[in-house]
Amino acid sequence: MDNPLPQVSATAYALGIVSGAALALALGCPLFASFVYLPLYVCSVATFHFLEYFCTASYQPARVDVSSFVLNDTALYHVAHATALSECLVELWLVPGFKKNPGLRPVKLVGLLLTVAGQCTRSLAMKTAGQNFSHVIQRKKEQGHVLVTHGIYAYLRHPSYVGFFYWALGTQLLLLNPLSLCLFAVLLYRFFSSRIRYEEGCLTHFFGKDYVAYKRTSRIGIPFI
Repeated sequence: MDNPLPQVSATAYALGIVSGAALALALGCPLFASFVYLPLYVCSVATFHFLEYFCTASYQPARVDVSSFVLNDTALYHVAHATALSECLVELWLVPGFKKNPGLRPVKLVGLLLTVAGQCTRSLAMKTAGQNFSHVIQRKKEQGHVLVTHGIYAYLRHPSYVGFFYWALGTQLLLLNPLSLCLFAVLLYRFFSSRIRYEEGCLTHFFGKDYVAYKRTSRIGIPFI
């Protein structure tokens, strides 16, 4: 696989620095005392990308390469996060009372819980699926590919998607970003609706009646899909 150690080390080191610095700012910098959720958001994004590589290397070592950091994802992904960060900074400047309103602290806490729960769900899905997990939809059944129905997959057919969905929405609640929250919800719904429909067609082709029966006892977990 394309897995040059210097590039992997540098990327992991950079993500660790960003995550650690953001967490330190959230916990100890007076500048962020009234809005610790901005550096927590940065920390959560850096941690997400590090864990994508770490989980792949730990549970799917045959598939791991530099792209497992998913930092080279679609441009739309990066635009969405840039938009979210821009909205947060603009609203902090124009309407600081809204962002720092103590009455909205429960919304931020819900966002934090969703962010953590979403990350845990996605990482657990990658661990449970093991060699059967892939960042890319498999259009051809590979040797050793089995239908995973235990653990978290006993309840959710696509827990990695569910985890990412709620992680992403949680980050926008964390930032009190109403516009980006709506943007993320629409984009993620459209993306996962199409992807899940296609993937379930492939899985039905691979596993036939076994997958049809599995669908009856599990759920997708993303609203309206």
